[in-house]
Amino acid sequence: MKVKKQYSLTLIVLITVFSSFAGAQNSSEDDSTITYPASFFSQYGPVSVNDMLNVIPGIGLALESNEVQSFNGANRGLGGSEQILINGKRMAGKANEASSQLDRIPADQVQYIEIIRGTSGDLDVRNSGQLVNIVLLESRSNSNLSTEFGMTHFHDGTVEPVGTFSISGQSGQFDYLLSADIKTGYEALDSFELSVLPDLSLNDTRVFERVREKTTYTLNSNISYQPSPSDRIAFNGLYSESDPPSSLLRTITDFQSSPVSSSIEREDIPATADSWELGGDYEHSFSNGGKYKILFIVNEKNNTATRQRYVADAIGSPEIKNLFLHTSSRERERIVRTSYAWNLADNQNLELGIERAQTIQNSSLRLGSNVPGVLSADHGGLTPIAVPNAFSTVEEIRYEGFAVHNWQINQRMSLESSLLYEDSQIKQSGDINKKRNFDFLKPKIDFRFNLSNSFQLRMSAEKDVSQLSFRDFSAAINDRDEEQDTFAGNPELEQEQVWRYNVNLDYRLPNDGGVLNSRIFYYNVGDSIDRIDVSTSPTNLATTNGNVGDGTVFGLNLNASIRLGFVNLPQAVITAGLLVQDSYIDDPLIAMERRVVPFDRGNFSVGFRHDVPSKGLNYGFNYRDGFDGNRPFYDINNVIFIGSRSNLNLFAEKVGFGGFTYRLEADNVLDHDSCRERRRFSGYLRDGKLTEIERFCTNNGVRVTFKVRATF
Repeated sequence: MKVKKQYSLTLIVLITVFSSFAGAQNSSEDDSTITYPASFFSQYGPVSVNDMLNVIPGIGLALESNEVQSFNGANRGLGGSEQILINGKRMAGKANEASSQLDRIPADQVQYIEIIRGTSGDLDVRNSGQLVNIVLLESRSNSNLSTEFGMTHFHDGTVEPVGTFSISGQSGQFDYLLSADIKTGYEALDSFELSVLPDLSLNDTRVFERVREKTTYTLNSNISYQPSPSDRIAFNGLYSESDPPSSLLRTITDFQSSPVSSSIEREDIPATADSWELGGDYEHSFSNGGKYKILFIVNEKNNTATRQRYVADAIGSPEIKNLFLHTSSRERERIVRTSYAWNLADNQNLELGIERAQTIQNSSLRLGSNVPGVLSADHGGLTPIAVPNAFSTVEEIRYEGFAVHNWQINQRMSLESSLLYEDSQIKQSGDINKKRNFDFLKPKIDFRFNLSNSFQLRMSAEKDVSQLSFRDFSAAINDRDEEQDTFAGNPELEQEQVWRYNVNLDYRLPNDGGVLNSRIFYYNVGDSIDRIDVSTSPTNLATTNGNVGDGTVFGLNLNASIRLGFVNLPQAVITAGLLVQDSYIDDPLIAMERRVVPFDRGNFSVGFRHDVPSKGLNYGFNYRDGFDGNRPFYDINNVIFIGSRSNLNLFAEKVGFGGFTYRLEADNVLDHDSCRERRRFSGYLRDGKLTEIERFCTNNGVRVTFKVRATF
């Protein structure tokens, strides 16, 4: 407890020092919205909106949200928050949302870009931090063709294509953007695992070669029509397909046998994946200032994978199949959201609305093994192994009513308060039949005080309720431990509930000199999700994801983005970030205190970008790393310690021959090894009987990408 008090004191001292520095700056302006006209960017020769954003100091802070991390990352429904607006509007999409369009919108269509640091009833979304609003020109008739083609070279010599083709334009009140993308997800991993016994004698070594072939093809469309000044209609569509098969070759050397022996394990994992989404919205503005909005989204995701493992004494020797593991899932969403907003007074606005979301997920798992029994063609010619809760359909019907009140207290202070009521029913059928009902109240208060146009204090308190991952309801692949192929589902799982408190100080240096930002946060986490004990006996230990109790998270996030004008390099920007955080929860599974999943100890980053407009050139680097020992994952009989995951990225870009933009990127330049250590125990981990230590490192090599871009 003494360490925790010292850590908290350190956070308070750091935030006080940082705040004092920011408060020493002077600005007499009161408007908290920062505007960059198109003329500001012309000297840089941008091709797309992304190119324009990249030259704005602190843009990463503006796009960074303060969302609470959740164990499973599920994101059903829509909600009212967004970080990027186009013409002041959110896009009617989830996978097909505004941030995915930034490379496709030509720079010459932009009138100006706003960084909105305040809250207002005039905004199309609730501002959880800062918003980026991209305002396009109101040209009556024009069209643009944008292209980007390139190749990525991987460390094993493989070369994969990347590219985007898009056409956008306006004709009267009709706007459109159509695009096609090809992206590579190819991955070639070289891994090595060393296993030692408690006396540090050598147990075995494992050498892995893993290759994943993945290319994603995406078709995208965004169409809007404004039949009158008070009406707007928009539609968005997306289709994406990727077949990500992978293969693995594992060489195992057993040093405990006499003589030392070796064996080969080979795995083939064919897989398919596709998704589509369709969204639309309608907005009507009334003469009294009121605004009515209705939005819908329907989407679907399909994934299948089949893992088959073969063993042999050596490469080329006869193989024996000993594992068949087939998984498939289909997830569908149908969302409708509608609201009405109006001015209660000159400085107050109220929005009332409701959202309905239906989510359905079908999942199945078939496991076959090389054991005595009746062989099955549906299980790869092996003996079927019964897996509880392997076939499941989960359906959620969720209603969320919301009221959002914006109050501009005076020219420098604003208060946004909201109250959301969620009512949902989750029904599971298949191997298990169960129905449960949930309801939650989720209040939020967001207060902002602009000491000037440059310096802003932001404080918020909010209750957040996580979305449950339907994958946790039924049996699934265990991706943490290759010695345990599957883990059981948990139809009793309940949502995490988090009270989060944030204090944010944001300072923009004079003359667009940069941004300084600090955020201190404190979270109370209820019903945290991690592994729970579902063992049938002390000799048959098993876990699944479940609610483990209540925890606490706290930390400090410091960020800076500064132009180097003080050393006569006004077109150079250096960025730096530091996140330090800690958390604790008493875990009954291991009978000890540990960190709250998925919060680690933190990370740091540094970046540099130098634009040379006279030569049409920019170059720089970005480096990011975490703290060693960041993220331990405890299970019933083992624990994994994951090391830092550093990455150095270099880039250079030049506007050259024919007006084309040429870009060269190198990723993972330091060829970093990602390492982890697993400690296995006999029986329960809490009993402390260590049996094995595994040290595992993997490397995906240096990746080099060359791209050529242009707008016509």
